[in-house]
Amino acid sequence: MAPLEMSQLSPSRGSRKNRRRVGRGPGSGRGKTCGRGQKGQKSRSGGNIPAWMEGGQMPIQRRIPKRGFTNKFRQEYQEVNLTALSKCRSGEVTPETLKELGIIKTTRLPVKILGTGKIETALLVRASAFSKSAAEKIKAAGGNIEVI
Repeated sequence: MAPLEMSQLSPSRGSRKNRRRVGRGPGSGRGKTCGRGQKGQKSRSGGNIPAWMEGGQMPIQRRIPKRGFTNKFRQEYQEVNLTALSKCRSGEVTPETLKELGIIKTTRLPVKILGTGKIETALLVRASAFSKSAAEKIKAAGGNIEVI
């Protein structure tokens, strides 16, 4: 069988439809009002109603009370569990080595080590923050932590 080429490709059956041609006489079934009903805002060109329009009723964004706030000083961390640190073979773990191993995506955000999982090897772990359980488990395995 010959390999498939670009010129032989076609869309799946039923995946493409012709657009509906409206206003082409009464025999077409979509003549005169073109499927827009009778009079009113929605029958006219450009007469679309915004999604938030409630027609004089108190809009939902004003009916519902405001709650809470956004803390502008909140620190976002990339979280890394101890199970991921078991991939590290060298004695030192830094954000750069975590990025090389594909554990984190970027070194721009600070890294926080969390305590889920076990760690057997003694590692020197350098990160921006550690959970209590992670620090205890790293030290119990003979490793050391360093906040950068």
